[in-house]
Amino acid sequence: MLYKYQLQTTEEHMYNIIGQVREAIVKSGVVNGLVMVYCPHTTAAITINENSDPAVIQDMLLGLNKAFPDDDAFRHGEGNSAAHLKASVIGASETFILENGRLLMGSWQGIYFCEFDPPRLRLFFVKVIQL
Repeated sequence: MLYKYQLQTTEEHMYNIIGQVREAIVKSGVVNGLVMVYCPHTTAAITINENSDPAVIQDMLLGLNKAFPDDDAFRHGEGNSAAHLKASVIGASETFILENGRLLMGSWQGIYFCEFDPPRLRLFFVKVIQL
């Protein structure tokens, strides 16, 4: 089962999407299998990280901005090369194990859509596969 979600982003941020992922699992009716979350954009990404302390998100974005600052030497005409670099490093997808109707995740883990070139109307997909 494939589910498509829209997300309106307003700022560079890591948006918690675990609610939408869990919704897709329930809709699918799958109890045991795999769940893939995929971002079809080149300046956004999907990641797993801590969901307890909001400072982790701020620290992640701070670190990414220090590692990949905007640079006048970039040649890409849209001026968002740093966003492309961040998205490539984080990655376009994450895959999860679904066991007895529940995602196998650590107690501190969350699923995030990472926006690096806001504002945008974004898409992401959740594929639930029965095994």
